Amino acid sequence: MDRPRYAAYEAIEAVHRDDAYANLVLPAVLRDAGLTGRDAAFATELTYGTLRHLGTLDAILTTAAGRDVQRIDPPVRDALRIGAYQLLHTRVPAHAAVSSTVDLVRAVGQGATGFANAVLREVAGSDIDEWVTRLAPPIETDPIGHLALAYSHPQWIVRAFSEALGGDLGETTRLLIEDNVRPAVHLCARPGLADPVELADEVNGAPGAFSPYAVYLGGGAPGELAAVADGRAHVQDEGSQLVASALAEAPVDGADGRWLDLCAGPGGKSALLGALAAQRDARLTAVEVAEHRARLVASATRGLPVTVLHTDGRLVGAEAKLPAEHFDRVLVDAPCTGLGSLRRRPESRWRRKPSDLSALTRLQRELLVAGLRAVRPGGVVAYVTCSPHTVETHVTVTEAARRCGAPVDFLDARPLLPAGMPGLGDGPTVQLWPHRHGTDAMFLALLRRT
Repeated sequence: MDRPRYAAYEAIEAVHRDDAYANLVLPAVLRDAGLTGRDAAFATELTYGTLRHLGTLDAILTTAAGRDVQRIDPPVRDALRIGAYQLLHTRVPAHAAVSSTVDLVRAVGQGATGFANAVLREVAGSDIDEWVTRLAPPIETDPIGHLALAYSHPQWIVRAFSEALGGDLGETTRLLIEDNVRPAVHLCARPGLADPVELADEVNGAPGAFSPYAVYLGGGAPGELAAVADGRAHVQDEGSQLVASALAEAPVDGADGRWLDLCAGPGGKSALLGALAAQRDARLTAVEVAEHRARLVASATRGLPVTVLHTDGRLVGAEAKLPAEHFDRVLVDAPCTGLGSLRRRPESRWRRKPSDLSALTRLQRELLVAGLRAVRPGGVVAYVTCSPHTVETHVTVTEAARRCGAPVDFLDARPLLPAGMPGLGDGPTVQLWPHRHGTDAMFLALLRRT
């Protein structure tokens, strides 16, 4: 059995069978298989590439098999997906992709080798552009349906992206393309503990384009870096760094020593804010409702002026350690659909449903109202989501500001991001984008209690 392909199969099987996350399950699979170097890279490419392109692959396999892909036995189905990905999206020779996949099917789906061979040969008869032309609806009459099949996203997500981009189909296409490209790993050089230029040299990376703390990692496993192990740096998307540092730089009236992260898990933004707080004689309270995530926050912020509370952030004013009108700066990094990080979590695009929005947006409003209750007059709240969906961004912020029962003003977030950063819109809020900025699609709104 080809070990990299079988490792990819095991990871994808776990994603579909156990609702696992690829970024969590794959490292263990690679370690157990003893894969390193090029073999590990190939298994990683097959895993993430297959998951990203799943929608288009399934449409092609349905046609090639002459039956709905959901009627194919799950182990055989996942093996065929890996084989189709190799045929349509890699330089693996067709004969090698077919034969190796048939071997995989022989191991996981007894009696299906002839079927697999026939299906894959049908897939190999056309390239990806020909399949899209054959299967996608015309872009002139159904642009959302066309883009969804061509770039392997659910239609509701394509529609949400298009609406957030003002209906610009060209820019929506560029975003979908970027979503299907494996992103670089970004490190955050913790201020006061690491210099980003020196860190870039140390890890054979490059300083980030926008965040003053960002380092782009050239390759390798970030968890094995000495700078990460000793707490001088942590893995964090550059967009997350930018929105956290914008809160730290926002002007406040009066005192500036009590900071709050109301939804802190797993701790990346708390770590950056804690390092900044240490330089300014401030202290951060990091709140996390899930116990295991609270432990992650405590681990991420060890040695920094951060107090971790395992409680519900909505209890501001009712929890003794979360008094109302007490904090100078408040971060509300609210739970969301995560549509802004589909590059990093490819399985999420197939798990999320439009029906998820109702409960999430209600929680977002409640947390933002709590954040506005926690901040003192003259202080600032940053509302952040890793989603560009307008219901999770503009609608949530507007509704929470209206319901909070206190006067608030929107601050223009654009001047608090690096000078010359393109594509920040008309303000006062900011939406970052993978295709414009190379970051996750982070949304930022800054509100001041007046």
